[in-house]
Amino acid sequence: RRVNERARTEDMQPGQPAPSNKLLTTNINENKMIRLLLTSITLLLHLRSTSSEAPEARAIQILNESGRRVDISWIHPQTEELVLQSTPDVLAGASFSLNSFMTHSFLVREMPGKKTGECEGSEGECRVDYFTVNENHDQVILIKEGIEVEHTDSKSIAVKSANTLLDECKSIADRSLKNNNNDKTNPVADPVQVLETLTSCVQKGVAAEIERANEEIAFQAKVRKDMASQLENYTCADETLNTTTATRTENWRGRKVNVMIDRPASKIHTVENFLTEDECRAVEEAAKPKLHDATVADGSGGSHKSDSRKAKQAGIKVDWGREKDGDLIARLSRRVYDYVNHVLPFDIGEDGQEDLMSIQYFGRGPEDEKPDRYMPHCDGDCNGMLFKPGNRMATIVMYCEIPEVGGQTRFRNSNVHIKPKKHAATFFSYIDPATMKMDDGFTEHSGCPVVEGEKKIVTQWVRLGVDAENPWDSFNTLGIKYSDAANQ
Repeated sequence: RRVNERARTEDMQPGQPAPSNKLLTTNINENKMIRLLLTSITLLLHLRSTSSEAPEARAIQILNESGRRVDISWIHPQTEELVLQSTPDVLAGASFSLNSFMTHSFLVREMPGKKTGECEGSEGECRVDYFTVNENHDQVILIKEGIEVEHTDSKSIAVKSANTLLDECKSIADRSLKNNNNDKTNPVADPVQVLETLTSCVQKGVAAEIERANEEIAFQAKVRKDMASQLENYTCADETLNTTTATRTENWRGRKVNVMIDRPASKIHTVENFLTEDECRAVEEAAKPKLHDATVADGSGGSHKSDSRKAKQAGIKVDWGREKDGDLIARLSRRVYDYVNHVLPFDIGEDGQEDLMSIQYFGRGPEDEKPDRYMPHCDGDCNGMLFKPGNRMATIVMYCEIPEVGGQTRFRNSNVHIKPKKHAATFFSYIDPATMKMDDGFTEHSGCPVVEGEKKIVTQWVRLGVDAENPWDSFNTLGIKYSDAANQ
């Protein structure tokens, strides 16, 4: 709005002839483009601080730049009673932090001078101002001279940055326009050229902002992952550490669902009473004659044994022809796909999918130097890149037997810790259905060492892009079809 008002003032100086229809059309088009660019810049600069579902709690930083002592009080929303938050006051030049919730309001009040015993308002009155916590992040309250509150946050900072960038680019476009008008051979400005100048400037400015934001995000991600790696063994060894508190709970077919993480490309749920004891026994019986040492991908398309994964496993083919007769394994497998389709919009079917996998870990006491465990890993790609058809994109781990000590499932980069619960399941997906990009490490997980007792689980790795003609075993462990790899 400020840019448009200034443009109108510059265009309509006293004594100047009225602009031609062509120039009027040019100004209108420029103004429309400017408004569009301003909106786009604001959204782009605001990306760094937005999230799909932001919690209501907010951290507030208060800086006292007023030159006077102040105190901060919370205003009770029902009684309007003032509840002092500062203890007892905030000195001039000092800062003060508090945690609150959206829509909560606070009063900032000037304190009398210690020498004079008076405030500096009219007739010695102590001046006040107010602020209310909003939905944005990075909120900073600046208490300015005269006890005037200036409330900044991620959104207002983004808008300010957008306005600054746009003013700079508008200035460049204005110079281009004046240079064109001084050209006697072509006195009418070319609107396309002006808009191209403006657009080029904005693109460079936005690209620089995005680059700075990406550098900050990459740095924070590295710090988070480094800390998670250092804490891995401590969290696994802490038997007092309970399952992470869910962000919300839901209900699916009478079963309680605990939603731990709900990001576009990273979802982690636990589902209570997902399978029955009869289904567990049916899987165990089918797996018994096939159990062998578990393997991991070897990085070249194959697999091999590794100390990073110590367990026994057996693949179990589902006899779908017996589903209508109530076959327990088919019934369980159908429930798996039903839940996947409940969460993700892919309408996954059983054709071409991997076998159910029975995996068993055995505890051999706290002195065992190489206990059964599964070191941190991703079930599919977790590099943030585009999904490769035919690859894994979701997993369900179902617990049939839980150990006396150990055996937790740990998503270290998401700080989600799950103590296994008999007959429950842990579901996690690692694809964004909207962009088809993969998770960027939030579903990397591990199976903590089993120290005492046995851990018996049933796992289903779910793929997208497989069918009867292109089954899961036509792809190698790099996610490339064997037939394609052979031709390379």
